[in-house]
Amino acid sequence: MAPNDSAHSADREQEPAAGRRKAARYAVPMAVAAVAAGTIGLVPALAASGDPELPEITARQLIEKIAASDTQQLSGTVKISTDLGLPALDGLAGAVAGGADSSADPQSRLTELATGTHTLRVAADGPDRQRLTVVDGSDEYTLIHDGDELWAYDSASNEVFHAEDPEGSGPAAERDGAPLAAPLTPKELTDRLLELSDDTTSYEVDGTARIAGRDAYRLVVRPEQKGSTVGAVTIAVDARTGTPLKATLTAGDGGKAVVDVGFTRVDFAKPAASTFSFTPPKGARVTEADEAAAREAAEEAGSPVGELLPGGGAEDVGAVDVIGEGWTAVAVLEGPSGGAGQEKAPSAADGLPGGAGAFLDSLGDKVSGKFGTGTVFSTRLVNALLTDDGTVYVGAVTKDALVGIADGAR
Repeated sequence: MAPNDSAHSADREQEPAAGRRKAARYAVPMAVAAVAAGTIGLVPALAASGDPELPEITARQLIEKIAASDTQQLSGTVKISTDLGLPALDGLAGAVAGGADSSADPQSRLTELATGTHTLRVAADGPDRQRLTVVDGSDEYTLIHDGDELWAYDSASNEVFHAEDPEGSGPAAERDGAPLAAPLTPKELTDRLLELSDDTTSYEVDGTARIAGRDAYRLVVRPEQKGSTVGAVTIAVDARTGTPLKATLTAGDGGKAVVDVGFTRVDFAKPAASTFSFTPPKGARVTEADEAAAREAAEEAGSPVGELLPGGGAEDVGAVDVIGEGWTAVAVLEGPSGGAGQEKAPSAADGLPGGAGAFLDSLGDKVSGKFGTGTVFSTRLVNALLTDDGTVYVGAVTKDALVGIADGAR
């Protein structure tokens, strides 16, 4: 077993401080759920053969091994298990899907992966070909990205969603980028975590493990910033290829892992070309992305949600600001009223049907400060502050830290 070895990120090359920077995209109505869906993990089945004996390696060397890994082809089985402290979202996902043009639309299917345990089959052949299948008993939901095309198929409803974008921009890029860019493999999640690698992070090699039948080193990553809700991230790195096989994120308050990412089975051979081909089954209802986007835009313009936005449309919402850096970075989206001291903006809950708005408000804690007043919605990992002037602050920071950041921004 490799001995413990620690390395502080200050020894590594540091990126320039980001300070307050712009982010390209952000989803407001379901801020907490969106961030949760973006941190979905995969749970591995550990072999019972014991920890393997491997050559010694330092934390710096192991990080360099991950960075040098260039795994382009693989297939395997994974399990998703996420415990953010949220209630089961299956009903919410169904409601979202019910309002979409197609139950196969990827944007209406990601929410259900934010809680509970799910089984997936994955395959990849370079950056232009990926396949992801979510297995639910006898039903399956499949996403296939093949070059300029994205296909999604829901076997339960026999519905198909199709996006095509030969120019590399537009609806297809918007829609196939979102689901397939989510961290649905240990490698993707690890890459995002290591982007935080600066003087806010420490690293330690903590022995070895056997993951999906392969020998791996264990790298423990810990934030060193006060106010972060993250306790540690443990990454199992394939000893031969440097590919992350498992990532487990624990909260600072302890308890069950918030996010696990790992393979139960993995094969690094090139998948068959037929893996990424798709023909709609006979009788399936096919929805084209361009048509769906046009209908959504028309419906949003006359909806209560559209009325909450400046000018009545989502295109008028500005880019997101990011305050801070590293583990305590917080995304900020200014509300329609433009800041504290303005007339209270309509709440996002106001546009929800029935008692859903009141239920959403009941999930949060009322807070006040220099920013004014607002409500904090919390999970075990992410806190989001919605102020009464409509501004949203969200990050993996404690409630007190979030309120302090909102105060400092005023």
